[in-house]
Amino acid sequence: MDVEIVRTGYVVGWGTLSLINAGLAQSKRRSGLIWWLLSLLLGPIATLLIVVLPPASSGDFR
Repeated sequence: MDVEIVRTGYVVGWGTLSLINAGLAQSKRRSGLIWWLLSLLLGPIATLLIVVLPPASSGDFR
């Protein structure tokens, strides 16, 4: 397998996960941009945090 193809697939997968996390965060009334950036750094750990954290209250948007 070509290393370049594997690396490209990894980057595409990580980027896709970050976009999914941003949408999931917005559905829980949290900032999609902040969680998108966190997801770029933390990846699957950010996914776990989004799923475990309760939705933000109406006045609390982070």
